[in-house]
Amino acid sequence: MIPTIPTPDEILDKGFSRGKKAADLLRTQKIPKHLKGKKLEERRVVTACQVIKDKLKSILDAVPEIEELHPFYQDYIDITVGVDSMKQALGALNWAYGILAQLEREYSNKFKRNPSERASSIQREAYGRIASVVNKIEKDLDFLDFAKASLRNMPTIDFDATTIVIAGFPNVGKSTLLRQLSGADPQVANYPFTTKGIQIGHTERHWKSIQFIDTPGLLDRPVLDMNDIEMNAIVALEHLADAILFIFDGSETCGFHLENQYNLLKQIEKIFSEIPIIYLFNKMDIEQDEEYINQFIDNPENTLFISAMDGEGIDKINEKIDKIKKIDRTPDDVDEEELDYY
Repeated sequence: MIPTIPTPDEILDKGFSRGKKAADLLRTQKIPKHLKGKKLEERRVVTACQVIKDKLKSILDAVPEIEELHPFYQDYIDITVGVDSMKQALGALNWAYGILAQLEREYSNKFKRNPSERASSIQREAYGRIASVVNKIEKDLDFLDFAKASLRNMPTIDFDATTIVIAGFPNVGKSTLLRQLSGADPQVANYPFTTKGIQIGHTERHWKSIQFIDTPGLLDRPVLDMNDIEMNAIVALEHLADAILFIFDGSETCGFHLENQYNLLKQIEKIFSEIPIIYLFNKMDIEQDEEYINQFIDNPENTLFISAMDGEGIDKINEKIDKIKKIDRTPDDVDEEELDYY
């Protein structure tokens, strides 16, 4: 998504080096003596500007328009590095490109208007201004380098697949269930927030592509108080989910009481009221208090008791998944001709 970002020194070194080579190549040609000095220095400055402009443009062209990305990716970028900060950095590069284009024209004309005796001093002046422009975008180049590193592992989403998001508190068995349903092998460990970022698994049932997304641990507190890892899960639920598998740990060995897990479910149901939810009580291989668990079951017909570790109940989950239909998220103001175009 973001190409390798050079430092200001690397950009200037490349531009000035190419400028010198261009001038040296011109030096071998037959040019009237009274014109040679300024022709050489004009070539040096113009080439340096062009090389630096080309580098900035290659960066700008490689980064896609954020507004043209799927809403999932727009929110993901905003959570991870900030959309406004990204736009500001790209805007700074665009500004520098424009100033360099002006300098290229300005100094090309200046060389033409002045005698060769002044060519060296004009070249030094031009290089000083070029360096000043490039150095002014140092913090923006640094930010883009940071953004590249931060977005390197951005998940690749299949927006055509039916997407099932697995949600619940840390250590309730989300990663284990993902592995059972799709064959994916995320890290599974008895430690809070072991699922760093969004883990994705794929399978196919009855010629239908199914995409499972294992979200980071969602905590029982307002969305505005969530950290970046938790917000990634909210983004996935909001823009991707055709259904949610909400996992309870009835044994409470995850470290959270069922009441807290139930409160989290209610929060998710309120925020995503249009998305169907399948309720899973996991770790049934561990002895549990059935009467206690029943207090937190609102929809018995859509509730399953499973053991993700042992694979118990996986077939019943798949039967539920087979009935899920993909949600049409096409905006109301998009007509059929536009859909055909894309």
